[in-house]
Amino acid sequence: MMTVDRSLAAFAALNGALAVALGAFAAHGAGPQVKSLLTTGAHYQLAHAVLALICALWPARSRLITIAGWLAGAGSLIFALALSAIALLSLSAMGTVAPIGGALMIAGWLLLLFAALRTQTPHA
Repeated sequence: MMTVDRSLAAFAALNGALAVALGAFAAHGAGPQVKSLLTTGAHYQLAHAVLALICALWPARSRLITIAGWLAGAGSLIFALALSAIALLSLSAMGTVAPIGGALMIAGWLLLLFAALRTQTPHA
């Protein structure tokens, strides 16, 4: 029976919905510079929501996979919110926060790599 990390799956779904909303706003209600920042944030957020969902559904449950999913999801949310704050509120200081989100996304991918290489697969 497959186990699912329901809290990570729910977070991934919420993150994905927020990414679509952000992207839709960028497409329909923003000027060129704002649109660019919001679109970039939405792109990364949606991609990493999918990664978090994959981690939530990963067949070989492990703490490393779970942490990878949370890092990717949280990192993308931080990144997208920082870019949104720059674009919509002119909070240029959030430019120092965006790389934190990026670092968390990268850490999520690397942890997933490590966990995938470490996972034992049963032999048939």
